Amino acid sequence: MLQVSVLKEQTDLVLAGLAKKHYKTAEADVQAILSLDQRRKDLQTAHDSAQAEANELARQIGGLMKSGDKAGAETLKARTAELKGQTKAHAEELLEVEKELQNTLYKLPNLPHSSVPEGRSAQDNEVVREVGAKPELAASALPHWDLIKKYDIIDFELGNKITGAGFPVYKGQGARLQRALINFFLDQALAAGYFEVQPPILVNEASGYGTGQLPDKEGQMYHDAQDNLYLIPTAEVPITNLYRDEIVAQDKLPIRNAGYTPCFRREAGSWGADVRGLNRLHQFDKVEIVQITHPDQSYAALEDMLAHIEGLLQKLELPYRVLRLCGGDMGFTSALTYDLEVWSAAQGRWLEVSSCSNFETYQANRLKLRYRAENGKNQLLHTLNGSALALPRIVAALLENNQTEAGIRLPEVLHSYCGFSQIG
Repeated sequence: MLQVSVLKEQTDLVLAGLAKKHYKTAEADVQAILSLDQRRKDLQTAHDSAQAEANELARQIGGLMKSGDKAGAETLKARTAELKGQTKAHAEELLEVEKELQNTLYKLPNLPHSSVPEGRSAQDNEVVREVGAKPELAASALPHWDLIKKYDIIDFELGNKITGAGFPVYKGQGARLQRALINFFLDQALAAGYFEVQPPILVNEASGYGTGQLPDKEGQMYHDAQDNLYLIPTAEVPITNLYRDEIVAQDKLPIRNAGYTPCFRREAGSWGADVRGLNRLHQFDKVEIVQITHPDQSYAALEDMLAHIEGLLQKLELPYRVLRLCGGDMGFTSALTYDLEVWSAAQGRWLEVSSCSNFETYQANRLKLRYRAENGKNQLLHTLNGSALALPRIVAALLENNQTEAGIRLPEVLHSYCGFSQIG
């Protein structure tokens, strides 16, 4: 959530940033926020003034009663009653104004970093680098949705029978490959200095608002209305919320957490060839890395996280590229996002497998996540996260890129984790 002070003191910068993200009602919403904030301040001043006057009159009434001036005391009591009515009305209106102010602030996306390129869609994203040679497959090569049937390792029909489309069943070597990848990603995160946590996969509404999934992506999350809980779309939500309403000591920074969870996304409106097979699921597994840093260190931390994710892809022997997302393709809460995509040889296209983002103070402001600065004041921290990694498209690329006549060759780094070197 953007800070009102930033909107007030850097209005032109805010409007330019919102325009870069193609936020259509920026001027109207910013003006509404500034007007609501001024109204909030006026109401608070009027409330405090009336309360102070009532307190002073109460002191005077006591003196008048002691001196026997009952008439004077009654006059002041009448004024005190009038002031109490005013303070009550001010307090009620203040609550409404603060609620409206908060809801309007929730509508504004984060401002993009100065390095974010202009653009409206994925076609405008900047390719930072491309690493690794694309494999050349035989003419008989199969896409992963045919390979999983050939080797009987993932069953979409069984998943559809049990739950519905987008909930596959992993079997045999497919299930073991899933477990191997999760353990490999977690071990690599621990070796890089991340602290492992296993968070809940259901979160409350406050957690959804804390990291910005609510109200922006309410329709994309599975919701249990009876208990008002949400299935997580990513481990970012519960892991970052571990530190909601916290003041972190500077000597505890940076906080570096990693965690594995299943993730759930409704993916409403998704269809077509691009979402076939493992390309898009309603339930999938992912290892997430999260950092909470001093504001001066967050962009160095982002590059460190990006390097960690690239290292995973290199160990998996997958050709990949790094994209810097343009303003129109960025997430609602992000200030700067790198996407990492692997090459899917049988499909002949790039598949996104990770997003790595710096949110600067946007989430921290919602979370009230702060540190105590040298001047003794509490300041907002910066939050970051990255997928390290999401499994479905990694599996798709591993299957497609490594297929041979004899079976599917797995990268050496996974042999000890799987207990086998080849599928089939």
